[in-house]
Amino acid sequence: MNESLQSEEALDRAVGERDLRAASELLAGFSVRQVVDVMERAPRHRVAVIFRLLPKDFALEVFERLDPSVQGELFLGLQDSDVADLFGELDPDDRVSLMDELPALVARRLMQRLTPHERNLTAVILGHRLGSVGRRMSPEYVSTHPHLSVADTIDVVRRHVRTAETIYTLPVTDTGKRLVGVVSLRELMEAAPEARISDVMQRVDFARADDDAEDVSRLCVDLGLLALPIVDRETRLLGILTIDDAHRILLEAEDEDTARAGGTEPLRRPYLTTSVVRIARSRVVWLLVLAMSAILTVQVLEIFEATLEQKVVLALFIPLLTGTGGNTGAQAATTITRALAMGDVRTGDVGKVMLREVRVGVMLGLLLGSLGFVLTSLVYDTPTGVVIGTTLLCVCTMAATVGGAMPMVAKKLGVDPAVFSTPFITTFCDATGLLVYFTIAKVVLGI
Repeated sequence: MNESLQSEEALDRAVGERDLRAASELLAGFSVRQVVDVMERAPRHRVAVIFRLLPKDFALEVFERLDPSVQGELFLGLQDSDVADLFGELDPDDRVSLMDELPALVARRLMQRLTPHERNLTAVILGHRLGSVGRRMSPEYVSTHPHLSVADTIDVVRRHVRTAETIYTLPVTDTGKRLVGVVSLRELMEAAPEARISDVMQRVDFARADDDAEDVSRLCVDLGLLALPIVDRETRLLGILTIDDAHRILLEAEDEDTARAGGTEPLRRPYLTTSVVRIARSRVVWLLVLAMSAILTVQVLEIFEATLEQKVVLALFIPLLTGTGGNTGAQAATTITRALAMGDVRTGDVGKVMLREVRVGVMLGLLLGSLGFVLTSLVYDTPTGVVIGTTLLCVCTMAATVGGAMPMVAKKLGVDPAVFSTPFITTFCDATGLLVYFTIAKVVLGI
């Protein structure tokens, strides 16, 4: 590992000093993964230099592994002839991902330079909405027909082995190109050459092109499929989603959810090559939302200003109570957001989820409230201990219930649960937690 880092540092120095011969010699000993790592961390003006030093076949393999945003920037730094060659060599689904990162004029010009066949394959994917599995499927598949023999099908596979996305799972279609089954390469190898495909094909799982890409990817992974056929509304075969593409989609979704749960937008490119302006822009929206929630909290404090003047010690516990409520709600929201993503719960289960979270919140509230009551009573007095203990019980119960429900409400409204839940729960728990706190204090303390 240490040698690898030294080699990467030496390459960086060589490129920086424009010693291209030394850089080329260093690159000759790099793996594809090492080159990708170097290019994704390198300044923009050096990425194209490094790429031009790679052998042609090796360069294509590296390019396919790069993040689409880095691919787009690399394209803008290459000559037209290099760009056209690279663009034509990409798989249609990878080509579409790259086009989403390019200026519309550049993307249109590149499409015009494709062969008619490649242009048609790419257009099939471009016709589907962003976020749908049709946008991520591959139209380069090998299919067979029920009346064909096993030997004939193997001949078909052999003819398309270089161009197909995968040959290990073959969709079976009728004369109208409607999906009727699936057969694996293993089953073909085990069957008699004269056997008909209709005798060896299996029941087929499939998804529709307008289905959500993340949901379909999770289905593909959960079922352990090497490839999942993608069809239109009439069950006509359009393409396939391979297991490696499904894993890539799920990793992208996980990165997005992680970023949004932390109150930022995903960068969609390596951190070290992201501009400071873009990083700031990814964070400022949620900071503004959370600042607005802080204003609501101030308004609540202003309402109970007289109560605080009579019992100043109550102010000391405000961070504890709002923080506990926010953390409890965030824990519940994170758990349910993941359960939704995994398919463990559905939006129709909101009642069951809220009932469970009420009980969880009560258990947590009793534990934390009892501890708060004992410690506060020892340090201050018993009435104040009762206020703190009771408030913790109420806040935990309320925050857990709302935190569990919010992701499901967001999903029902068609909003990303990771986006909606965190700022809403923060605002809700701060404002309502203080209302509950001061209401209990007024009742118990008689102020």
